[in-house]
Parts: sequence; structure tokens; C-alpha cells
Amino acid sequence: MPEPTKKDETETESAPPPPEQKTPQEAGTGKGKDMDIREMASSSDEDDTSVSTPPADGMSKPTERKDSVWSIGEGAPEETEKHDDSQRSTLFVEKPQSGSVSVGGNITFIAKVEAKDLLRKPNVKWFKGKWMDLASKAGKHLQLKESFERHTKIHTFEMHIIQAKENYAGNYRCEVSYKDKFDSCSFDLEVTESSQAAPSIDIRSAFKRSGDGQDDAGELDFSGLLKRREVKQQEEEPEVDVWELLKNANPSEYEKIAFQYGITDLRGMLKRLKRMRREVKKSAAFAKGLDPAYQVDKGGKVRFMVELADPTVELKWYKNGQEIRPSAKYIFEHKGNQRILFINNCTMTDDARYYVTAGDEKCSTELFVRDPPILVTKGLEDTSTYVGERVELSCEVSEDDANVKWFKNGVELTNEPKSRYRIKVEGKKHTLIIEEAAKNDNATYSVMTTGGQSEAKLSVDLRPLKISLALEDQTVRLGQEIHLKCEISENVQGKWYKNGQLVEASDRVKLYHKGRIHRFVIASAAVDDEGEYMFVPDAYNINIPCKVHVVDPPKLHLDGLGEGNTVTVVAGSKLRLEIPITGEPTPKVMWSKGDKWITDSGRIRAETYPDSSCLVIDTAEREDSGPFRITLKNEAGEDTALINIKVVDVPDPPQAPNVTEVGEDWCVMTWEPPANDGGSPILGYFIERKKKQSSRWMRLNFELCKETTFEPKKMIEGVAYEVRVFAVNAIGISKPSMPSKSFVPLAVTSPPTLLAVDGVTDTSVTMKWRPPDHIGAAGLDGYVVEYCFEGSIVCSHVKAETNQSQNLKQQGFLQASFDGFSQGISTDLSEELVEPPFNLEEAERSSLKKNLIPKTDEWIVANPELTDKTKFTINGLPTGSKILVRVKAVNAAGESEPRYHPQPILVKEVIEPPKIRLPRHLKQTYTRRVGETVNLVIPFQGRPRAKVSWQKNGSPIDKNQINIRNTENDTIIFIRKAERNHSGEYNMKVEVENLEDKATIDIQIVDRPGPPEVVTIEDVWGENVNLSWKPPKDDGNAAITGYTIQKADKKSMEWFTVIEHYHRTSATINELVIGNEYYFRIFSENMCGLSEDATMTKESALIAKDGKVYKYPVYDEFDFSERPLFTQPLVNTFAVAGYNTTLNCSVRGNPKPKITWLKNKVIIMNDPRYRMFSNQGVCTLEIRKPSPYDGGTYTCRAVNALGEAEVDCKLEVKVIYHGVINPGEPFFLAGNNQLHSKDF
Repeated sequence: MPEPTKKDETETESAPPPPEQKTPQEAGTGKGKDMDIREMASSSDEDDTSVSTPPADGMSKPTERKDSVWSIGEGAPEETEKHDDSQRSTLFVEKPQSGSVSVGGNITFIAKVEAKDLLRKPNVKWFKGKWMDLASKAGKHLQLKESFERHTKIHTFEMHIIQAKENYAGNYRCEVSYKDKFDSCSFDLEVTESSQAAPSIDIRSAFKRSGDGQDDAGELDFSGLLKRREVKQQEEEPEVDVWELLKNANPSEYEKIAFQYGITDLRGMLKRLKRMRREVKKSAAFAKGLDPAYQVDKGGKVRFMVELADPTVELKWYKNGQEIRPSAKYIFEHKGNQRILFINNCTMTDDARYYVTAGDEKCSTELFVRDPPILVTKGLEDTSTYVGERVELSCEVSEDDANVKWFKNGVELTNEPKSRYRIKVEGKKHTLIIEEAAKNDNATYSVMTTGGQSEAKLSVDLRPLKISLALEDQTVRLGQEIHLKCEISENVQGKWYKNGQLVEASDRVKLYHKGRIHRFVIASAAVDDEGEYMFVPDAYNINIPCKVHVVDPPKLHLDGLGEGNTVTVVAGSKLRLEIPITGEPTPKVMWSKGDKWITDSGRIRAETYPDSSCLVIDTAEREDSGPFRITLKNEAGEDTALINIKVVDVPDPPQAPNVTEVGEDWCVMTWEPPANDGGSPILGYFIERKKKQSSRWMRLNFELCKETTFEPKKMIEGVAYEVRVFAVNAIGISKPSMPSKSFVPLAVTSPPTLLAVDGVTDTSVTMKWRPPDHIGAAGLDGYVVEYCFEGSIVCSHVKAETNQSQNLKQQGFLQASFDGFSQGISTDLSEELVEPPFNLEEAERSSLKKNLIPKTDEWIVANPELTDKTKFTINGLPTGSKILVRVKAVNAAGESEPRYHPQPILVKEVIEPPKIRLPRHLKQTYTRRVGETVNLVIPFQGRPRAKVSWQKNGSPIDKNQINIRNTENDTIIFIRKAERNHSGEYNMKVEVENLEDKATIDIQIVDRPGPPEVVTIEDVWGENVNLSWKPPKDDGNAAITGYTIQKADKKSMEWFTVIEHYHRTSATINELVIGNEYYFRIFSENMCGLSEDATMTKESALIAKDGKVYKYPVYDEFDFSERPLFTQPLVNTFAVAGYNTTLNCSVRGNPKPKITWLKNKVIIMNDPRYRMFSNQGVCTLEIRKPSPYDGGTYTCRAVNALGEAEVDCKLEVKVIYHGVINPGEPFFLAGNNQLHSKDF
């Protein structure tokens, strides 16, 4: 749509909003729901020089208050259906009310929401109709504002409509939502029309003009409206109010209405329509202004007249912004207050916008110059022609180079380059040219001008067809060319048919057309090409037939057979050998084997078909092997061939395999090939295995094994297995062989680990080690400890290896272990002696292994019987000697590889001075709460036979209260439930002969403090109370960190915390309720928490109010006493041995009941394996690392002065057996014999 012309400052014109597409819900409301809100936001673009109207009184600007926010962003439409009636709640304290406003006036709608119960600002949206969100339409005519009054806690939301228009009327809605709360309110806006009415004008006469003139004239191309429009005879048009049609029509129908009623200037029409809806302001300078539009014929004269209110005002006339000067064309005339402008001999250049100015005001109008209609002076004539001829349809019009439109059956024809139709214009003559007429050009052609039209019919017929050369019948041998040719009198296309079926061109079939000659060619004839052929020219009801006959001698097609025409068949299966045959006519087929002919019945029979022959053997036997002859005969010749039939079978099963070698999870098996391969070479073997006690065999190889040896792997150690073999040839798989003898995979364990010296005396050496990393299914029977003296090592190359030994000494490999023993550190053998842990060349490592490892017969067994311990003492050793030690693990598969100690061991006791290694966390005060466990491990060193002693505060420790456990390397102090009297300074002393070392540990056991001593109300004034108190006598063995103050109304005696973590011994309580009477209590607090009890004021504090004192009634106290009652019973439980488990229940009662736990009706008391808890009525019994004998019936008993109650359950402890450490050993006992002595 063209933009409106720029207006002067005094004009208030604005573009009329196009009617809005109504939704089905809005169509029946009957109210103004066609308000185009987009116009409210974009109206400032309609008039570039117009002055914005300031907001009405009481409308504040966005910058006047900091707590107001103007909504200018876009808002997404939301569906109000998502809010159910059940979710609605009253949020509005003031709802927007319906209102009325005149056109051009302002109106404000206000909604208020109370924020008393809202933590944040609610979400408010304004809608017009049912779906239009007004947040995205804020602009010049619509402003949304929200503010918050802190004193009243009221959110205010305002919607301002400025300079209202008629289409603003309708139904509006305001929605407010907060979390799950929602409220909505609907209201109506009525916009009353202005009292001034727009002058009537004949729109059809005012806006008919051509496309010539100034720049902004004729912007629309109406040729598109003429496309596909049927040409109709001009009819008498009834008088229609076009203005009413335009006012009520959709904007998309404007062009249709304009073309229907002869309005060619759509721009002027829209401007005029806009002025009809525009508010007309009274002018102070003009008593009577110009009409909205004037119309004049080309060459005619027009008169503009205005009447001034003040005749002395200077008047100026303008055309498209250019001042008009008096001339022969423009004549000015004055008559009293009237000012008249005459324009003579109007041309298309005078079609423009005119306005007149009087002082600061102006008045404008539009002048439309109408071009005279173009007439058809010579019409079209009906024409007949033949297909392919050139056709010309001509007419003449009243003016040269006039705009003329051509139509075919009512559809407009265009003069485009790719069009079949060409339009030629020569002055007043217009010609439609069709170069080659076709059958589909039969139609009614018409020509249309602005002043008339003409039409004529074009008839296109076919020329008579003659056959110059007809098709001839042909007989063709198979494989020769088929060539069909015909000639007709016309150059037209055609189609070929075979036996009535259309034939298309392909790689095999070639169709040729050159001029009037048509050819059909098949390079190599086939049997299927025989038939009746026919050529049919397009558009003619005529055909040219012929027949083609194809002949062929008999022939056997043996391409699908193997070398030597051999066919292999499996014994026992059915053979159906199909041999394709060809020949025309169909040949006779005969089968024979030797001198015997094969009939069409029996186990071996022949079946004959038109294009093949089949030899059928129902159940093949080895005797059926041999040559078979097939013979074909017909009148054209004979063909014969020999076909060899070979009957084969699967091989015989191999003999039972032999297992020659067994490992940890593998074995080696061998077998012999089968005696009979079934007539086909053996391709390979499949191997299967199964557990002896199972019937399920498992395939071990999915690719054929070519050898007669195989190594099965991934077997389970200690399980008996059997294996068997299948032979495979090209025919299939044989039956399985007999199973092998059962065998069990077993393996020795890996060497023991972490071999180290545990202690040395003058006559003995104690060694310790860890179990092997891998034990296997054979288990572990025990260990063998062997030793030899250093002097027995055979050095066969002493001289040659002297330099090497010196190098090894520099590396520390042959260093005596004495230094390690003097430091009290056991040496860990993580590498064997044959693999030194430092960098050596391979030759040096090999030589070292050869020179330093003793001979086998020189090792002495220290334990004639196997030991199952991981520690052993070698006794009876001479003092001062050096020995090498090694350890082997033994199981059912034999002895493992030995683990060597890396260094010779000196048999001599070494004194190591005592040294206490106090952990870092024990170097400062060690703090624990009452009831917690104290378990301190202090390592030390010292040899031999270090003596450890403890004292508390200078006195010996009472071992009935504190458990002390000493080992050779550490000492443990253990307190199961710490008490405050366990606090103090603990002194530890380690003695070795005359040497000693001391350490001191500070242990502090803390508890919750006692309550403050006395709480006093010092003063009461207004709403305030001043309290003071004394610190508690018992601080719980820890510093008081603060106090917690609570208050309670005397009526309810419900306590509420007022101050927490308060450090002083006096405080003032504020904001108390006047008329209430309060008690106060105070808790002490230290690092363990609040005191169990609180000290309460003996007297109450009355917050007196002015005037009469209210006397409170006296009520009897309620009895809260209740006998014990279990609200949640115990539940039967399954526990896993070695993992802690708990039993839980809940009980209530007043006074608080005493809880007792029983196992099998026996009270549980002072048993360290059980821990009992009771918190807020929830009772818990924890069983630490239960074993099977912890199973049974557990009972929880609650007793108070009013009675007792019991609840019980059953506990079952499950044991997991895995056998990792010792076969068959329960999971919860695994590794107990390896536990350190400090574990309990």
C-alpha cells in the first residue's frame, strides 16, 4: 500500500486501520473487536511532522517515580484456558471498570493487587479480546504502567489509552498470577463517534484515472486482476454505495472492489477512505475548504474554490509542494471572501495533490484527470486453419500504441519470450501471432480495451493422412535384425504396438522418425519378438499392421553347470537338475543313462517343459553316480550333451581326542582324521567341550581348525571337562567323535609376596610374608621356608665378574641387611633376586643370576611340614652367620616359584633405640564429646623387647576404665564411651634396656553445659523487658560460647526463640505485645550445643496497656499423661554378615518412657556389639558387624509410670561364601588371621 502524503503541522490525518481478521469466538460478540493495536504503536510513523499529544492530567511520565516501570517489551500470548476455576483466587483489591470515551479522548483503567501475602511482584497481563497481548503493542496510543505503594503494600497497574479511535472499542481483560494463584477481570471500552460526518462523494467518478502523471500516480498494476478473468458482456451496473463496501470490506478485497467498480487509482482511494474516518477539525482561517477530491476529463477545465474567514489573509496555492504562479493555464479570481483557482486544458501532468495555505493553516485536495476510453474500431474475425500453419488474429483501435489486452477463453495472454503467442503492435493495428498452430489452440480469442472489446473463434483441424509405404510381414531367424518401415503423407508423431501393447524405445528396441518416415528396429531378434506389430499416427484414427515370425534350431544351455558338466549331489537328498532349452518349434527331449532310457515316472525320471527339461532323482544313492545323456530334436535340427552326476556324503566322525597337556585354564588335545572323508576333502574341524557333570556342549572355534591339534582356553580351574571333535567337508559336518577322557585344569599358585625380615636374634631369624596374588582353584595347602648360608654360593666366574661385583656393591645390591635392621624397618621383597631392581645390561643380569643364586641341593628346608601361617621363625642358626631365605607356596598342583629375600641376613640381635612417632593430630589437645569412642594408635620403634608404660596426671591408669593394648610396633589407648573424668594429661614412656623416650597427650572430654544459675527480670517498660542472669556453674568442660533466650505467652506457654548465640549476661527484649504476660527462659551454649535444661524466670512480665487492666480467666491445666504406645513397629529384617545393621521403631508416651532392648527375651546390657539410640521418640538398635549367632527375636520395651508396651521382630543374618582367602571360609571371617593385633 503506498504511504500517505506528508501532512502539515495543523492536520491530524492518520492512516485508517484495516479491519482485523476476527477469530470464530470474536465474530459473534457484537462489539468493536476489530481494533488494530498495531496502529496504536505505529501511528507516530503516519505523519512525520505531526505533534504528539501530551498525556492527560494525572498521567505521570515514566521518569517521575523510581518505583514505576513502563512496560514496553513484547509479550507472548497465553491461553487463559490453562487456568482452571479451581486455581482462581481473589488477588484483585480493585478491578478495572468498563468505561466510555469519545474519539480522540484519553482513558485510564486501573487494577490493584495487595502484596501482603506475596513474596514478590505478581505477574499482570492486559489483553484485548481473547488472545491479543497488549504488552507488545505499547507505544504512542497505549501505555502500561505499574507502581508499588510501600506503606499500604499495594501494587497498582494502569493501562492508558491516548487519543482513542473508533476501532479501539471492544472487550478487554486483565489477568494477574502469582505461583499457583490466578485472578482475571473483564471490562468493556466504548468509543463514541464524532458529531461531524464526512462529506459524500462519488468514489467511482473521483478515482478513475490512468497511470500517467506525477511520480506517485498509478503505482498499482491492475493487469494481474485481469488474469484468468472471463470476458463477460458489459451489463448495467446498479447503483451501489462503494464507500460502504470499502468500510466493511477486508483490506485484501480493496483491489477487487476497485477493479469491479472501475476505480483505477487505488492510492487515492485509500487516502480518501482514510480521510472519511479521520476526525475533522474546525479551521480558523477557512470558512469553507476544498473538497476532498476533484475529477476532470483530459483537455477539460477545473475550478478550485475556498472561502476565507478573514479576506486580508495572504493566500498561496501549491501543486505537489510547488507554488503555483498566475499564467494562461492557471487563473486566479477573487470574489469577496472566495478565492478561486482555474486550471485550463488539463493534461495527465495536472493529476496531482493541490493545497492552499492561509497563514499557518492549509487545506488540501486531490485532482484526478481521466483519460478518454480507447475504442475497438475493427474487430477480430473467425479463422479456420490446419495443424502446423501460421495464424494471425488482427484488430484496430482508436489510438496509436494503446494499451490492449488479449485473452484466450478468458485467460490473459502475455507477450513473454517463452510464450507460444506473440503480440505485434503497428500503430493502431494489434496482431496476435501463433507460429505453428496446434490442436489445443482451438479456443475463443478476445481483445479488451478501456472502451470496448471484440472476440473471434479459431478452429484448427488435421490434414487428411495417406499411407505412402505400408509395413510388410517378415520371417526372421533368431539373432537376426528385425527392421519395420512405413511412410505417411504427414510429418506427425506416432506409436508402435505389439500384440496390442504399446512398445517404448529402449536399449534393445530403437524407434526412428525422420520427416514422414517411421522405422522400428530390433538388432537381435528373440523368440519373444514374434507377434503382430502395428504403427498408429498421433491424432489419426488409422493403423498400419504387419506380422513377424521368428524361427530357432534346438539348443541346450549348459552354462550353469560346473567344469566337465559335473553336478554334485549329497547322498539321501533330492536332485532336481533343470536344463534350459530353446528351439522353435519346441523340440522333443530324451534322457538316458547307458543303454537305459529314462521315463517320466519312478525314482529317477525326466520332466519336460516348454523352455526347460528336468532330471529328478528323489533319493540320491552312491550307485546313481555316472554320465547321463540328454538329446533335443525338432524339424530344424538336433542337440545332445553328457552330464556327470556325482553323489557325495558327510565324512565319518573322528576317533576320540587325547588330552596331552593340562594348564591353569587350558589344555592341549590331539586327534586322528576320520577314516572316510565322504567323497569330499576334509576342510577342517570343529571342537566342543563341556563340564563332565553337564550335558551342554559349547563350541570352541567358529573358524575351522585346519590342524589335528587344538588348545582350548578360558576353562575354570578345578572343574572336570570333556572334549569332542567334528569333521567338516564341503557337504557338511560329521557326527561328533566320542568324548575324551575327563581332565581337570589346575595350576600352581603365584610366588608369595612381600617377603621381609620380622625379627633377628642371636640364634634365630623370623620371616613374614603375604599370600600369593593368585592362588587358583587348587587352593593353598601351605608354605615351605628354605635357607642356605652365604658361604655356600658357587661362584664359577669369580675373577671374570670381580668388576661386576664391585659395581653391584656400588649399587647397594650386596649391602648387608644390618643397616636396615638397625633402623627397625623391614625390607620388602617386591622383586625376585634374579631380577635386580636397578639398571643393568642384559648380560650383567644373566651373569648375576648365574653367580648369586645357590644350587638347588644347597637349600635347607626350615619346616619339614607345611605351615599355613605367613610368619615363620628359623631356629638353631649360628651367631654371626649370614643366610639367604626363600619361600614357596604349595597346593595340589605342586610348588610355586620361590620368593627370595633380596639381601643376606646377619644372624645377630641388634639394639634399636626407642622412638615414639606421635601422630600430628595428637600433638595438640585431643577433644571428644561425652559418649564418643576414643581410639588412639601411637606407633613407636625400639628393639629388642621395648617396654611401654602409661600414666594419667602423674598416676597409673585405671585399666578398668581405660583399655591399653601394646604390640611390638605400637600402643593403643581405647575408651568405648568417654566420660568427663577421662579428661587429663596422658604420659607415655617407651624403654629399651637403659634407653627411653617419652610423649604427652592432652585429652579433653566435653559435654553440654548446665543452665544459667538465676534469670531475673530487671525492668519492664513499654514493649520492652530487661533480663539478667549468671553464668552456669557447669560449663561442660568447655568455654561458654553464648546463650539462647526464649519467650512464652502465659496463655499458651508456647516457647519462641528471641535471641540466639548471645554472649553477654544481660539483654533487653523488644517488640512485645501490649497486654500479654510473658515468661522467659535461657539456655547455655558451648561447642557441644545447648544445655539440656533452661533456667526460667520465676515471675512473669506483664506488658501493661494504657487504661483498664484486663483480668484473665483461670483455666485448669490439661493432663498430657499417656501410657507408652508404639506408633511404628519393628520390621522383620535380613542382614549380611560382617555389615552393620539397624532396627528402628517409634514410640510416644508422657512421661517419657524408658526404652529397653531384648534379644530372645534377654535384656541387652553392656554389650559392645550393640549401640542404642533414642531421639524424638525414634528408637534405634545398631548391631555392629553381625554374625549368624546374632540372629533371633529382638524386642523393644517402653515403660513409664502409666504402663508399658512391647514390639518385636525377627533378624536373620545371611553369610556370603566366596573362598578367596581360604576355601569355604565365610565372607565375614575372611582374613581374620591376617588382622593386625591392634584390631578388636
